[in-house]
Amino acid sequence: MIREIVKIDEELCDGCGLCIPNCHEGALQVIDGKARLISELMCDGLGACLGHCPQGAIEIEKREAEEYDEVTVIKQMIPKGENLLIAHLKHLKDHGETGFLQEAVRYLKANEEEINVNVSAIISEVHNSKPQGQEQSSGCGGGCPGSAPVSFEKPAFMMAPQPAASHSGQSELQQWPVQMHLINPAAGYFKGADLLVAADCAAFAHGSFHQTFIKGKKLVIACPKLDQGKEIYVEKLVRLIDESKVNTITVVIMEVPCCGGLSHLIQLAVERASRKVPVKEIVIGIRGDVLAEEWI
Repeated sequence: MIREIVKIDEELCDGCGLCIPNCHEGALQVIDGKARLISELMCDGLGACLGHCPQGAIEIEKREAEEYDEVTVIKQMIPKGENLLIAHLKHLKDHGETGFLQEAVRYLKANEEEINVNVSAIISEVHNSKPQGQEQSSGCGGGCPGSAPVSFEKPAFMMAPQPAASHSGQSELQQWPVQMHLINPAAGYFKGADLLVAADCAAFAHGSFHQTFIKGKKLVIACPKLDQGKEIYVEKLVRLIDESKVNTITVVIMEVPCCGGLSHLIQLAVERASRKVPVKEIVIGIRGDVLAEEWI
C-alpha cells in the first residue's frame, strides 16, 4: 500500500528542533544534532512539522509501505548510532508497543557482536527511562503528551464479571487518543480489534454509552460536519482495515442528517480497502434512544 511518510534531509537540517513540538505522535527527536524520525510506526504522514522547518529539510514522500517490520527498522537505525536506537526503543516503551520492543531487543541481543553495540547498556537505559512527558522540558522534546498513544490495561480483578450495579460510572475506554486526526492506525492496540467509530455527540446523548457501545472495542471519534481533512479519515480507516486488520467496525451516529456522512466515510474506506470487514450502523436519537441497528 502507498502511504505518506516524513523524509528528512540531514544535510539541510541544522538541528534547531522547531519541528519537534509539532509532531503530535512524538516521532521526531533531535539526536546527535539532527532531527531524526525515530519511529516510522508512529509517523502519520500528515506533515504538521513541515511548516516549522526554517531550512526546508523536511518533506513528505509517498512510497510503498509494507506491513511494519521492526527488524527492518532496527537494521536501518544501527548505522546512525546508539543514541537513535535508544530513542527508538524508549518510544516503543512509552507508547505501549511491547511486542515490537521485545522483537527489537531479541534482534540486538542475537546480533550484538556483528553490529558492535553495547546491547546491555542500551537495554538498561531504556528500562530506567521515565515515560514521555515526565522528563524536564528542554525546549525540543517530544510531541503533545495529550496525543501520545496509550493502551489501558485493566487490573485482573476488573476483568471478571461484575454485578450490573457496579458498572455505574465505570469507564470502558481501552486506549488513547480517540480523535480520528490524532489516532495512529499502526498502533498495536488496533491489531485485530473490534473498532467503534462514533460521532462526537453520540456519547453525550446516550446515557450508558460506555457499557453499551465502547465495552470490548477500540474507539475513534469524529464529526462529519465540522471536522476538516476528512479524506485523511478515509485513509486512516483503510489502514485500520488493511494493516491493523480490525475484526469488525461499528459506527454510531446521531439521527441528524449530517451525521450520515460518517457512515459514508466508512463505506468509502471499505470500498478502497483490500480486505473485507463487516460494518454495523447504529443510529441514536437526540433523546438518547437507539432508533436503528443494522449491518450495512
